[in-house]
Amino acid sequence: MSESTTRLKRATIFDVAAEAGVSRGTVSRVLNGEPYVSAAAREAIEAAIAKVGYVRNTAARNLAKQSSGAIALIVHEPDSVFIDDPNIGAILLGANAALSAADYQLVSLIIDTERDSHRVTGYLGGGFVDGAIIVSAREDDPISQAIADLRLPAVMVGRPDNQPQLPWVGIDNRGAARQITERLRGTGRNRVGMIAAGLDRDSGRDRLAGFREAMGEAFDDTLVARQRFYTYAAGVAGMAELLRIDPDIDGVFAASDAIAAGALETLRNAGRAVPRDVGIVGFDDSSWALRAQPALSTVRQPAGQLGARAAELVLEQVRTGSLASNGALLSTEVVWRDSA
Repeated sequence: MSESTTRLKRATIFDVAAEAGVSRGTVSRVLNGEPYVSAAAREAIEAAIAKVGYVRNTAARNLAKQSSGAIALIVHEPDSVFIDDPNIGAILLGANAALSAADYQLVSLIIDTERDSHRVTGYLGGGFVDGAIIVSAREDDPISQAIADLRLPAVMVGRPDNQPQLPWVGIDNRGAARQITERLRGTGRNRVGMIAAGLDRDSGRDRLAGFREAMGEAFDDTLVARQRFYTYAAGVAGMAELLRIDPDIDGVFAASDAIAAGALETLRNAGRAVPRDVGIVGFDDSSWALRAQPALSTVRQPAGQLGARAAELVLEQVRTGSLASNGALLSTEVVWRDSA
């Protein structure tokens, strides 16, 4: 059987006009919400639309308007992080809620490889989206530069130091890390280390800087286990490294809740009780924090609000044709539970 006999033909405005017994112009006026159409004609057209299965060609309409009606959410993370990190999902949902309220569609684009970067760059240059939200941008990220070159309305979640000066929304990672580390030390811990991650982006570097500040003269760089991603596996490996370096370690700041949960597994397997032998704190107040045993002391960051605010800033640029305010910091808070 040939393709032409199996593919359904898309109903057109001419089919609607023929079925309703009116002109194409009358159908067009109804579709565009224009007046000067009789109630009888409008009723006949609506019935014809339902009968022939007409669906408006949004792509053609958007081409005429020079607008796609879509905003891209670009996540620069491997698959493992996308699955492990609940913050990405919360950012996505927050952005989607704000865009939906403005009748915009969210398009998710995941960058895991260099090939993905080239593919996404080409997609962004094709006019398929009106703007972009960038999550987890790294140093020398080609996507951020491509967006700046395209003059595409965009907002970063976070603010890498060496990226184009795009508007951004974020949190005070450094101050929050310092605050929770100071509280951990206040429980009487003497040998405190950190499982650091994401050091190729602002969040990871700032959390390490905040930890260093809180430790002061007690900071020991050998007690910093550096991992690449904010994952459970990074916590397992990082905690094993810290125990090899100093079996007497009694406090750990994990750069994310997923990392802290992995560290808890390593500590259990090593026969170390939490918080009796080792106090541990995380960062995010994600679902990992409540699933962990014991429940994690952590920093609560408003991931959903970050996504919503980023979407609002992008839409502001789309509407006005100019850059949004340069940056916005949202507040965090320490949530103290049983792990420390």
